[in-house]
Amino acid sequence: MTPERNQRTAGRGWRCRAWLPTVFLLLSVGSQAADKPFAPESLPGAVIVSAEEVAELILSRPELVIIDSRKKSEFAKGHIEGAINLLNTSLQRETLESRITNKTTPIVFYCNGINCLRSSDAIRKAMGWGYRNVFWFRGGWREWTDKRLPVISD
Repeated sequence: MTPERNQRTAGRGWRCRAWLPTVFLLLSVGSQAADKPFAPESLPGAVIVSAEEVAELILSRPELVIIDSRKKSEFAKGHIEGAINLLNTSLQRETLESRITNKTTPIVFYCNGINCLRSSDAIRKAMGWGYRNVFWFRGGWREWTDKRLPVISD
């Protein structure tokens, strides 16, 4: 091998090695997206509803309470009209009981969609505190906006 050719191939090897971290980074990001958790398929005691069924509940049950379990910043950007923002991680029994005194009041919980665990966590808490008329909008915000249903923002 001539010194001239050796320098050219050495340069290519270095460039290949420089790309390796980028390739590994892209692969790990792709696998993290695929590994993102999914909300459970069901929650014992909760009725799963679609976006259209939530709209029907809103129209047919004036006592319905809608709880948005997303972060305040997400809620401020847009939410279902009339929804109360109660983040699952800070949801306390006293807070829920002060807002919904009758534990048979129909309640819809939602968050960002099937890759979000916030509403399922909030439902588990509420049901543990005795709430029994619970609806879970598992498709959440993503389904609501994909179907171009009405939203409001702060």
